[in-house]
Amino acid sequence: MTDLSAYRPNVGIVLFNAEGKAWLGRRSGQPAPHNWQFPQGGIDAGEDLEAAARRELQEETGVTSARLLGRTADWVLYTFPPEVLAAKRARGFLGQKQIWFAFAFEGAESEIQLDQHEEIEFDAWRWATLDEALREIVPFKREAYAQVIASFRKYEDSQA
Repeated sequence: MTDLSAYRPNVGIVLFNAEGKAWLGRRSGQPAPHNWQFPQGGIDAGEDLEAAARRELQEETGVTSARLLGRTADWVLYTFPPEVLAAKRARGFLGQKQIWFAFAFEGAESEIQLDQHEEIEFDAWRWATLDEALREIVPFKREAYAQVIASFRKYEDSQA
């Protein structure tokens, strides 16, 4: 059994537009390929999970016009590869455990602003299919993304 305490608590967000495409951001300063991902981030002490997801979505994308569609029931884990683990060692985590949220974007695209937080996470964005997201994520997160996509595939076809 996996020791969940060895994984940093985190939230992830899949934001769907009216056409069922998902928002992808290009990681700032990360070389291609595999430098596109969904928004994600840490949970503050005592913070409600949905509140953390909405905060991270706003900080990383500027989006506040989002309606909750669903969430994963359980933690989705990924382990850092050795080269990433070396950089993360000070934090003492082997990887991340994430609860994922699906939201419907209900604003205008002009709401999307990548400079809403002092740490700029993304330097570009686009709408993509879930399958594109799976191909463009860094390989060590691919299994976690496959689990998330399986949970949220139903939102790709319909925002009802």
